Amino acid sequence: MKLNEIKDNEGSSKSRMRVGRGIGSGKGKTGGRGVKGQKARSGVAINGFEGGQMPIYRRLPKRGFNNIFASEFVTVSVGRIQTAIDAGKLNASATIDAAALKAAGVIRREKDGVRVLSDGELKVKVTLEVMGASKAAVEKIEKAGGSIKLLAEAAASE
Repeated sequence: MKLNEIKDNEGSSKSRMRVGRGIGSGKGKTGGRGVKGQKARSGVAINGFEGGQMPIYRRLPKRGFNNIFASEFVTVSVGRIQTAIDAGKLNASATIDAAALKAAGVIRREKDGVRVLSDGELKVKVTLEVMGASKAAVEKIEKAGGSIKLLAEAAASE
């Protein structure tokens, strides 16, 4: 086999349908657009339009809001930290903070800080410096002999 002998399998690619080119083509006259009316014309943008009736997005009540001041934390499980330590990406003897987790590839970006959750097990003693942690996560870290410093509490007391 040579490069100039390579070709697609028979029937693997179809040629495009030429629309509106006479009745014998199979897509003549209306060109696959059905019959007359607004949708048969060009330049139609009627998403959500219900023919003058009050559209559903206006009939239904608005609900909820987005708090623009809410902090958005990156969540990391205790098990994920253990996996990174086992892989040699994190140093258990050093303080583990958001920058260390980012450098190890555990998190992609810091956002407003890191929050530790209790999924998984922790076998080594670690010192964590994070914005938040669940009660169960704090228990697991302290049970393994480690300590955790919550930066959110420090920021709130200032």
